[in-house]
Amino acid sequence: MHTEPKSRRERAIVIGGSMAGLLAARVLANYFQSVLIIDRDDLSNGGEQRRGVPQGRHAHALLAAGGATIEQLIPGISRQLIEAGAIEADTVGDGTWFFEGGGFRKAASGVSGVLLSRPLLESTIRKRVRSLPNIEIVDGHSVRGLIASEDNSRVLGVQLDEKSIDADLVVDSTGRGSQATAWLESMDYEAPAEDKVEVQLVYTTRMFRYVPGLLGDDRFIVISPTPTGKRGGVVALQEGNQFIVTLFGHFGEKADTELEGFIDFAKSLPSPLIYKAIRNAEPIGDAATFRFPASVRRRYERLKSFPEGFLAFGDSICCFNPRFAQGMSVTALEAKLLDDLLTAGHEDLAPRFFREAAKVIDNPWQIAVGADLKIPETEGRRTLAVRLINRYIDAVHQSAHADPDVAIAFIRVAQLLAPPTSLFAPNLFRRVIWGNYQRRRLRRTKPDERIFTTSDPATSSPRR
Repeated sequence: MHTEPKSRRERAIVIGGSMAGLLAARVLANYFQSVLIIDRDDLSNGGEQRRGVPQGRHAHALLAAGGATIEQLIPGISRQLIEAGAIEADTVGDGTWFFEGGGFRKAASGVSGVLLSRPLLESTIRKRVRSLPNIEIVDGHSVRGLIASEDNSRVLGVQLDEKSIDADLVVDSTGRGSQATAWLESMDYEAPAEDKVEVQLVYTTRMFRYVPGLLGDDRFIVISPTPTGKRGGVVALQEGNQFIVTLFGHFGEKADTELEGFIDFAKSLPSPLIYKAIRNAEPIGDAATFRFPASVRRRYERLKSFPEGFLAFGDSICCFNPRFAQGMSVTALEAKLLDDLLTAGHEDLAPRFFREAAKVIDNPWQIAVGADLKIPETEGRRTLAVRLINRYIDAVHQSAHADPDVAIAFIRVAQLLAPPTSLFAPNLFRRVIWGNYQRRRLRRTKPDERIFTTSDPATSSPRR
């Protein structure tokens, strides 16, 4: 994190006080004399669920790349989260990833993450950000629009219900519900084109009391949906001796909110692991649901003109399918990018930021959309390249059932630590092809033996 900017302008305003807004404000505090975070929710209640984060009741993951980047921006935050109850976990060795009929071979990957609730993560970061002397949080207020110069070439501030506030820079971090495109059109600017992928995802989540051994030796479980079944689930330990279970389905598949129906849905997943964990577990509270119709990417980098003094950020630019857990981590990478660009200067900030942010977004967008297109109901172009890549990724998953090195390579991509192209490196490519050839050969010679399947802790492969 840079600590000696070239210049400090007077005021920046961040619209939205969620993760994107907090990280943007943390960066801007080094470049502006004062930073205001404006949010319509009451942000004084610490780690409680709030209306402005409807997905906050469901399973969240901070990918390794995101966690490392937030640690750079807010040093010591990882340790602070663990001291507050978050649980550290090796991304390959401490959980089960169930893809293509089996669990990945467990091994110590050296890549760790933290398991925790969204309110704990957000409230801990908010406390650190709020402690900075030049950051102020103005909660309980909604931004109704932007204040523009007479010729609409520059944004000069924001309009609240009862007053206006001037600013040198306004950052929109309001996420899926962003009004930025409407505000731009009211200033006679073109709205950005959108890439949209309908996924029709529905989450249903319940909390359960954790008893040691209930999840075997797992701290988390991820069960990926099959193209035909379209059902999956996630389990993760959390603070307070609890574990969260989020069951999801695409295109009409939805878990019941009643406990019995919820457990029945878990029983229908491609692996019985989640069902076995919750069938006799003690539930805590009621179920919560969340609907996510489509992933949307707004192509701000393609606009020919854009007002000075304004920036879209985080989910306001790209809203990812949440089952891939990419949103918070991509936002963190955008915050680091914003820091680097402001160090170089304030001029032409928006076009520079949008151009470079598009590069940050490209890989996770490719990962998510490629997986979404495996489901037949998902609309989109399935080019020959897409079909071949998806077939190869299936082979990677199958190879990872027995080969921990392949498992680690895939998880590094999923954790945004390596680009998808790394899975096509010659040595790894040979391991995948050879491993799957051996797998098929053994199945022909021993058709009744369930080779490489790790769907039950009692039969899972030993750790290395």
